Amino acid sequence: MKLRTRDRLGDILSYAFMAVMFVFFAWPLIWLLSMALRTRKEVFLGVSRLIPKYPTLDNFVAVLTSSQFPVYLINALKLSCLSAVGCLIIAAPAAYAFSRFEFKSKGVWMLGILAFQMISPLVIMVPLYRYMARLGLIDSHFGAIMVYIALGVPMVTWLLKGYMDGIPKSLDEAALIDGCNRLSVFIRIILPLSTPGVASAFIITVIAGWSQFLVPFLLITKDSLVPIGVGIFQYAGTQNASTIQILAAACLISVVPAIIAFLALQRLILSAMTAGAVKG
Repeated sequence: MKLRTRDRLGDILSYAFMAVMFVFFAWPLIWLLSMALRTRKEVFLGVSRLIPKYPTLDNFVAVLTSSQFPVYLINALKLSCLSAVGCLIIAAPAAYAFSRFEFKSKGVWMLGILAFQMISPLVIMVPLYRYMARLGLIDSHFGAIMVYIALGVPMVTWLLKGYMDGIPKSLDEAALIDGCNRLSVFIRIILPLSTPGVASAFIITVIAGWSQFLVPFLLITKDSLVPIGVGIFQYAGTQNASTIQILAAACLISVVPAIIAFLALQRLILSAMTAGAVKG
């Protein structure tokens, strides 16, 4: 009986903690929604109430019907999706090699990949800009995508390796006995079985690319090429207080797709991230 009471108390504390954390992180978004639903007059009045007196969707209509923001959204979708595909093309074979092969300094290579992931893009921005400028890749989606891929490959490699570790090696051995080579084993057996892990890695990489700001801000200056994060920043720098409600609507539109994608697919993502944690 005492054990059951202790378990219930633990559950209550856990849910209370999660509720507090939800309010902590959701509160700025709630206020952003409140601001986006206000009229220009109510913004100038400085009313501190959470629920607007005269809520309106005109700010969202203004954003979605403008000539700039849809282009920003398309650019962000293009950069994030193409970079996610590129990450998978490079990271999937690397994850298979780390999962299945034993070679010298394997642990050092894995730690090196992890160490690269820990480097902030801010540290390499100056030499990166000079390097990309010499290659003629400034104001180019291709150049930005290459940097996105370089930043995303370490995380995707670790994620897919953990998932592939959970696939029995006996399947590889059986396929090799039947006459398959390593490439066929990887393409015909491991990749289909790793579909949940690949899908979750793709989603995580797309979300990371969608929220990327520093790289496109540095490498892309043309207004027609910038993604939504940089576009909102530039828009905010050229507008005054009379358009703050429109800016709030634009910010909300930019973050909602990532939030919805994560909430809808969180089980798939978490299962892939923890797939190799209990191996053996």
